[in-house]
Amino acid sequence: MSSNNKVPPKPRIRVGKYELGRTIGEGSFAKVKLARNVDTHDHVAIKILDRNHVLRHGMMEQLKKEISAMKLINHPNVVKIYEVMASKTKIYIVLELVKGGELFDKIATGGRLKEDEARSYFQQLINAVDYCHSRGVYHRDLKPENLLLDSSGVLKISDFGLSTYSQQEDELLRTACGTPNYVAPEVINDRGYVGSASDIWSCGVILYVLMAGYLPFDEPNHMALYRKISKADFSCPNWFSPELKKLLKRIIDANPLTRMKIPELLEDEWFKKGYKPPSFTEEEGVNVDDVAAAFNDSKENLVTERQEKPVSMNAFELISRSQSFNLDSLFEKQAGIVKRETHFTSQRPANEIMSKIEEAAKPLGFNVHKRDYKMKLQGDKSGRKGHLSVATEVFEVAPSLHMVELRKTGGDTLEFHKFYKNFSSGLQDIVWNAEQKK
Repeated sequence: MSSNNKVPPKPRIRVGKYELGRTIGEGSFAKVKLARNVDTHDHVAIKILDRNHVLRHGMMEQLKKEISAMKLINHPNVVKIYEVMASKTKIYIVLELVKGGELFDKIATGGRLKEDEARSYFQQLINAVDYCHSRGVYHRDLKPENLLLDSSGVLKISDFGLSTYSQQEDELLRTACGTPNYVAPEVINDRGYVGSASDIWSCGVILYVLMAGYLPFDEPNHMALYRKISKADFSCPNWFSPELKKLLKRIIDANPLTRMKIPELLEDEWFKKGYKPPSFTEEEGVNVDDVAAAFNDSKENLVTERQEKPVSMNAFELISRSQSFNLDSLFEKQAGIVKRETHFTSQRPANEIMSKIEEAAKPLGFNVHKRDYKMKLQGDKSGRKGHLSVATEVFEVAPSLHMVELRKTGGDTLEFHKFYKNFSSGLQDIVWNAEQKK
């Protein structure tokens, strides 16, 4: 075959600042794609939900609430949510990428775990579940697919707080089609249930599987399986220690009212052996505005899936942006007048301009939020009129020429003037100076 018949490479899709890659997971109501942040080059996972599916099941408010709660959670054993975006048809949840595979791959390849190893994973699982419950967030669907390991072997629960609305379909059908072996009897019987109690049951079943290498409830047909789960009819193999057997009987208890609760579990002798409480610091100042924006009806914050490049600007738009547009100067200055917006031009690539702006702004005490070729600089100190905030955007004027607009969106105009005088000194090597080109 001649080289002329080569199939061109498939174009990459961009959503906001993320370039989407291959699908790495798929369920009945969502898919997960590998993605790359084009600004930082970090890899993430993006969970893509069908917006209409969420609406059909009346779960928009519940999902918004749970994602907001999860975004505030920064626990070492829970997959982190970084941000949320939405298009007209989809909701994108940007997640920490966990590279070590599923915990249960270890059992599938190597058989049951040794007691100390199983206990260590179970302790991490309970740490995460306890922390999320204390924040009012419940998983309700803990199962092997949701237990991941990072590259250091640390357990991470995925989909915490995101599995709620998948249960709005017919409960029995959903369970029968999914993984009923880990589900508490009160969930299967559809009597109404408490999320914390059903999560603990699932943790008990997971511990059993780690230690045994097989399920406590496993029947060829669903009705027989449901009968056994409803009665908590299971037996432990002879290699389980008496302490472990006693613990499992208290966790895998068919009655949610008498089932062991986490405070009791934390005091259990078998559980406490070698226990290390989690050590981490909680993030402060986490912003959930992106979650609200993704779930409201405003079209202002919607993203689109497309191949991105900077917005092109025609001559008319260019002139209308600036009455005294001068390519020779860094910033527009009019004698003694402090302006609320200003421009400069550059012959450098757009990504390099974005990086340089961020590099210049951070030492001046500004937090940087980027989306596509727009950037918001937020001052961390309150001035005379609150925090100074500056919006920037990169426009393509010609294939090798960009114009950068800076606009004060909050705070004091005099402070903005002082800011850009300092800020401009950090941009000298990317600014186009016409005099130098002659």
